[in-house]
Amino acid sequence: MEGTILTTKDLFVYYDTKCAVNNVNIEFQKNKITAIMGPSGCGKTTLLRCLNRIHELNPSAKVEGKILLHGEDLLAIDPILVRRKVGMVFQRPNPFPTMSIYDNVISGYKLNGIRLKKSEFDEIVEDSLKKAALWKEVQHDLHKRGTFLSGGQQQRLCIARALAMKPDVLLLDEPTSALDPISTSHIEELLVELKKTVTIIIVTHNLAQAGRISDYTSFMYLGELVEFGATDKVFTNPQNEQTERFLTGKFG
Repeated sequence: MEGTILTTKDLFVYYDTKCAVNNVNIEFQKNKITAIMGPSGCGKTTLLRCLNRIHELNPSAKVEGKILLHGEDLLAIDPILVRRKVGMVFQRPNPFPTMSIYDNVISGYKLNGIRLKKSEFDEIVEDSLKKAALWKEVQHDLHKRGTFLSGGQQQRLCIARALAMKPDVLLLDEPTSALDPISTSHIEELLVELKKTVTIIIVTHNLAQAGRISDYTSFMYLGELVEFGATDKVFTNPQNEQTERFLTGKFG
């Protein structure tokens, strides 16, 4: 069912005195894929990182405004709880190198001190790996290190790790930029399947990818949200000249 799940209101992000995100108001729709696009340095990754407060790892970052998940301001609650509700997958696959595939998937529980029975962890691992379309490939190798997998498999393992916490929203920052075309295609198919159960927000430089998989597209320029709408409308009839120049490769 369509409806707003996550909203930013008058969101500003500063690094020291530099404004990286400038008064962004955006509504993300439940069980849809929203692509965030724009030239390098336009604030899209900063916006994404704010949505689960990873930006706070940079001590110079400061945020003003609100980020509402189901109407609750994420900036006002414990960031550890925020990251359970809003998972994140980064640009380069980053499974924990000393951990097995099994332990990678449940690492969020271990890091948060959440104790469950082994049978419950077994169920979470299997369910998460199935959702990440990786179970068939690794079910007999769960206790091998995640780093023995291919790049595409490692990225799906990272997606499984994020899904294991049962988030409402999954953030992905250029998740296929380090992958070959076949692995990229697998991840894209996976994301389209996953939106049935989780809301997806993806930063991508890849115009074709955004066109293939996203329901909504937002275009950022110099920290501002200059266009937002249904992907087919943004791509075929952009309302903003900067969006049109970006989409036609005339930027820069």
